[in-house]
Amino acid sequence: MGSSALPGPFDAKVLISRLAQQRGRPIELVPVAARPDFPCGLLITTDQADCIFYAADTTPLHQQHILLHEAAHLLCGHHESTASLSAGLSAGATTSLLPHLSDSLVKRILGRTVYSEPQEHEAELLASLIRFRAARDDHAPTLADGQQSRLGSMFGAASHRFGRHG
Repeated sequence: MGSSALPGPFDAKVLISRLAQQRGRPIELVPVAARPDFPCGLLITTDQADCIFYAADTTPLHQQHILLHEAAHLLCGHHESTASLSAGLSAGATTSLLPHLSDSLVKRILGRTVYSEPQEHEAELLASLIRFRAARDDHAPTLADGQQSRLGSMFGAASHRFGRHG
């Protein structure tokens, strides 16, 4: 996804909806109550859809970061690895969250409780970069066409450096 794909004002759920459309595959967002023995975010990839489980009883900013972290796993292709359970997540966790799905249907579970794996670092970094870019874009002043041209000429820069291509 290019930087122009970030919704403005930023909304992680809208971004994930766009990601689902781009991938041609549904991404279901499932809020769940926090549990002491369960990660705050979880990506489960099935044959039909990707499901992102996230803590419902945390702050909106934390929820947004959880959603971005799990979506980053999709963007990085981590879900395409061979099936395995991540550290700290019991096999029974998927049964409690998805009792209607058979074990054979769940292809990949990416649960996070520690950040020591390279994939976790990559997803955490991408989630942070998306949020940083979104915050910057949300707070950037909107310039009219004439203002962009004048600003570019004032500083001797081409107007495309200030958001225009022309």
